[in-house]
Amino acid sequence: MLSALFVCAVALSSCVADDDVPESDASSPTTTVDPSSSDTTGESTTVDTEVDEFDPDRPGAGVRVVQARANWSSSWFQAAIYRLLLEELGYEVTDPAANEVGPATFFDGLAVRQFDFWTETWEPMHDAEFIAVDASIRDKVTTVGMEMEAGGLQGIVIDRASAEEFGVDRIEQIAADPELSARFDVTGDGIADIHGCDADWACAAAIDGWIDANQWSAGLDQQSGSYTGVIASAIERVAEGLPTLVYVWTPSAHVAALVPGRDVVWLSTDAPPPGSVGAVPLGADVCPGQPCRLGFPHADIRVTANDDFLAEHPAAATLLELVAIPMADVAAQNARAQSGDDSEADLARQAAEWIEANRSQVDRWLAAARAAAS
Repeated sequence: MLSALFVCAVALSSCVADDDVPESDASSPTTTVDPSSSDTTGESTTVDTEVDEFDPDRPGAGVRVVQARANWSSSWFQAAIYRLLLEELGYEVTDPAANEVGPATFFDGLAVRQFDFWTETWEPMHDAEFIAVDASIRDKVTTVGMEMEAGGLQGIVIDRASAEEFGVDRIEQIAADPELSARFDVTGDGIADIHGCDADWACAAAIDGWIDANQWSAGLDQQSGSYTGVIASAIERVAEGLPTLVYVWTPSAHVAALVPGRDVVWLSTDAPPPGSVGAVPLGADVCPGQPCRLGFPHADIRVTANDDFLAEHPAAATLLELVAIPMADVAAQNARAQSGDDSEADLARQAAEWIEANRSQVDRWLAAARAAAS
């Protein structure tokens, strides 16, 4: 049952994140580069090496790939796996940590081929917020494969103590009751504050739009900022027994200290925003407001790549189309990071161990990729 899996996943996950980084300038057109170069931005390039003949086992030999990764740590394991798999095909893949960005920066950069791909598109949310609405992006990028089908759940949680004391199981109860709303005020204006998203994440706009669509602004407000600081504040408030509302998602390294059913519960809604889907199969122990409608679409987590990159490199394109990573495996890695195995070297080792543990499936993906390049 998904409720049991979700509670297990968040209980195992860690709480590590970095802030977004400034967007750098787009790179120059494709050029031949020195393989010893430390440059990690710009289009995929042909590396200046002597290649006597085509090696069918390494169709990516001589090609540098610029991989970005998202600025939330629960995605870094997947990014590391994709990097190592591309390297098995001979590609020289830049360190994803050198291009750690938020969605707005990524999609803008991908369209001008500052990056070649990343592994953390939350569909349909990112498509609606960044791709479909902008022809300059839409006409240059493609989302491929099914890395983690229905891998993302997101919504607002309330501290369990307040939910039980005040009988709250739906977010509109807080928005409609000024006395109840004031109990969740953080900024001193008498209005309930949701510990929300990074300002350039799609969820920030989604929450603001949801509040506006239901005319809840007199009773609800979102406090945006670095999610690292936002979630830390929320965790501290819950630990102190203070009424708290906070946006969370799964799989996520950020909710290890806010376990649904123990510390918090999901808030349901009878007034979902446009584009929301129906109820999710979470039990009443973690989502008391049944049926459980979180107000956000379930997300498939997928790869998005630059169209020219996909066209130029059929082996890479085929690999990106085929790779799939179970959510439970991501949660297990998050637990290892939480226990202290959280360095970049640890991450690379964990990705390599996952590949070896799934070698028979991995080899089928690699064989298909090699065949596509022949």
